[in-house]
Amino acid sequence: MKLSTRGRYGVTAMYELALNYGKGPLSLRTIAAKQDISDNYLEQLICSLRNAGLVKSTRGAQGGYVLTKDPAHITIGDIITIMEGPIALVDCLLNDADSKSQVCKKAGKCVTRGVWERVCQSISDVLDSITLADLCKNNGQPTITVAPPEAKEA
Repeated sequence: MKLSTRGRYGVTAMYELALNYGKGPLSLRTIAAKQDISDNYLEQLICSLRNAGLVKSTRGAQGGYVLTKDPAHITIGDIITIMEGPIALVDCLLNDADSKSQVCKKAGKCVTRGVWERVCQSISDVLDSITLADLCKNNGQPTITVAPPEAKEA
């Protein structure tokens, strides 16, 4: 699984808005300049975030964008899901509602499906455990602790 620039830049833009939370709107030009993102591309990303209800816009000379809720209540998982869609390493893990593809005929007896489910769940758990507030506290570097793998029986 590889995140696209859409997901990465979406998180970066939201980080910039979180840094400015409670201080008033930020213009797209300001966000783009601070995070080295094309104005046009950023406009597309912000549109998705606005449609999802995570940001709102204000028009006028002092206008721009602000978060609709506290950065402590927006997870990286929220943003990635909006920007990239559901997290799934393989198509067979996507629900029919999430995908135009059909569920794999072997899903019920597939020996590796459980592995991919666990990997996807682990990724989701990590992304959902990090908030924008966490990023802001640590200059964009969240402090996360990863539990050691369970001891394997010999």
